[in-house]
This record gives sequence, C-alpha cells and structure tokens, in this order.
Amino acid sequence: MHLNNVEHVALLGFGVAVAFGAIANKTNFCTMGAVSDWVNMGDTGRLRAWFLAIGVAILGSQALQGLGYVDLGKSIYLTTNFGWLGNLVGGFLFGVGMTLGSGCGQRTLVRVGGGNLKSLVVMLMLGFTAATTLYGVLALLRIHYIEVTNVDLSSHGLVNQGIDTAIVALTGFKNANLVHWAVTGVMGLGLVLFSFSSRDFRRNFDNVLAGAFIGLAVVAAWYITGKVGHDDFNPIPVESFTFVAPVSDTLQYIMTFTGSTIKFGIAAVLGVIVGSFLYAVSSGKFRIETFTSRNDMVNHIVGGALMGFGGIVGLGCTIGQGVTGVSTLAMGSLITLIMIIFGSALTMKVQYYMLDEQGFFSALFSGLADFRLLPRRRIA
Repeated sequence: MHLNNVEHVALLGFGVAVAFGAIANKTNFCTMGAVSDWVNMGDTGRLRAWFLAIGVAILGSQALQGLGYVDLGKSIYLTTNFGWLGNLVGGFLFGVGMTLGSGCGQRTLVRVGGGNLKSLVVMLMLGFTAATTLYGVLALLRIHYIEVTNVDLSSHGLVNQGIDTAIVALTGFKNANLVHWAVTGVMGLGLVLFSFSSRDFRRNFDNVLAGAFIGLAVVAAWYITGKVGHDDFNPIPVESFTFVAPVSDTLQYIMTFTGSTIKFGIAAVLGVIVGSFLYAVSSGKFRIETFTSRNDMVNHIVGGALMGFGGIVGLGCTIGQGVTGVSTLAMGSLITLIMIIFGSALTMKVQYYMLDEQGFFSALFSGLADFRLLPRRRIA
C-alpha cells in the first residue's frame, strides 16, 4: 500500500508516540507529579526528569537546525506575534487545571490507556474546551481580550521571539550565531547537568530513561515533520509533540473519519494511548479506575476545561510548550513553562491549606506567602 506524504509522517509519528506512551507509563513520568513531589515532599527526581527532557530536546533540536535538517522558524513557537498575555494566563490556568485533573495532557492520555475513566472524562473535556476556544464561543474571549494584547516583534526589528534574538537586540552584540549557540549550550547543557547533579536521580533508571527518551522523542518528531515530511508540493506543518489542540483534532477525526485526513498530532495522541495500553496490559497493570466522589468528578471536569482553554491561549502544555516549545528557544514557551509550574504549585498549596479548614482566600494568601509573593500574616 502506497502512503502519501501526510500518511507517511503520521505513521512514523504514531510509532514514536507508541514508545512515548509505553515509557511514560512504565516510568510514571508525570509533570504534575513532578511539581507535587517538589512542593509537598522536596523530592526533585521527576522534576529533574522533566528538565532532562527539556535539555535533551534543546540540544537535539538545535543540532538538527544547525545541520539544516529542520527549520524551527517555521514552527508556531518562533513567530514574531508575541502573545505574552496568553503565555501568562494560559500557562497559569493550565497549571491549575492539570493539578485539579490529576495530570497534564500527556499524562491524561497515558492514564486513559491504562484504564482510568477519570482521565477519559478529562480528555473529553479538554478536547471540547480546546475546540470551543479555537472555533467556538470561547474564541471571542481569546481574540478580543487576550490576543488583542499580542506584540508584533517585527515592528521592533526582531525576526522572531527567540531568547537569543532578544539578547542580540538588547545588547547590540554583532555575532548573532555565537549568541545562539551560547544560549543553546547554557540552557540545554545546563539543564542536563542540573538533572544529573543529583546522585539519587542518577541512580533512578526510570527517571533517567523518561527524561532522555521524551527529549529524544521531541527531536525525532521535529525530524519527521521537518525533514522526512518536507515536500514543496504537499507541505505539512513543522511540529513536534503537543497534547491540547491535537486532542481536539483527534475527537473530531474520530467523529468525521470518512471525510477527515490524518495529521501528525492526531497520530501522536492515538499512539500515546495505544502505547500506554499495550504496556499496561503486558505488565498486568491495566486497571479500570472511576471517580471516588462528586467533588472528585467536579475537580476533574474543571481541570480538563482549564487545560483546554489554557493550552490553546498559551499555545501548548507541559510537553507542547514546556519541552517542544522551549527546544526552539522561544521566549513565549519559557514564560508558559514557568507559569504552568507556578499555577500547579500554587494550586497544591491552596489545596493543602484548605485541608486545614482555611477558606479559599485565606488559603490563597497563605500559598502566595509561601512563595514570598505576599507577606506572611502574623498570628496575634
């Protein structure tokens, strides 16, 4: 059977995603869990795995571009349309949502493959809200209140929103190529070295495997869409792994299959679910899980909605912006990553203080005080 360019790219993407899903399930790779371990227990193991993935993705992706295999400037992350407010608001809301929903976009798909019906509800809500934010009534909010603040960087003499580009513009340094590789080395190699600086991390095979593979998977996806899929007569988007808009596309693809065309993102979503399912079944870990209470269900529904909206206005998730986007050295991606971590960490703090019978606003105040964003109240 002959495959056209789009189908060929989708098939390769599906294969990488199957491995992604299986390894993420095996290693318990979870960015929300990484933040939770850090905030609640001071354990940075899974956080270092996430940072290792980012570091590997930066080094590998920039190497591909340096060799001329991929033009990352054609991705959605390096445009001159700098959506700073979307990065701030979208990242924060996504962080809140992934905490309420017990996992980010990729973790939701992995848990669906493992039999978790709660995550199936989150996935459906995420996909529905993402579509509504792209094309429906929530698009009005996105367009008229968030994207209206976008800054056209080209009017300020910048060719893209790369961190290296901003440094050159601010410093007036003439050798842009040197700045580019210096930023790549500092960020990419710095994150790798930070991850391996912990003896406990180095001794944890699962964390090392998860971080290294997911970083390489992002690099592989750039190569598949940018090099293998390059076709002047049938061009496809230069993209890598992300799990918000593609979930919406996948649901629409399933509903309109006979009149739809497969995309890399759809293949990636299906591949992660299949890979997780195959690992769960083969390891005997497949379990049907359901909601434990009404509040549990409400939290997961709200979490899915916040991830769907936040992931669209922020242009991605913990993988889409946090690994894929950052691998392009985009300023917007770094802002979104920071806000995702902050939103998730603050939500965990609020939940913790509310368990101590504090009201929401009191818990919020205490959480912000923990991050030294507000003064701590003195008890008389």
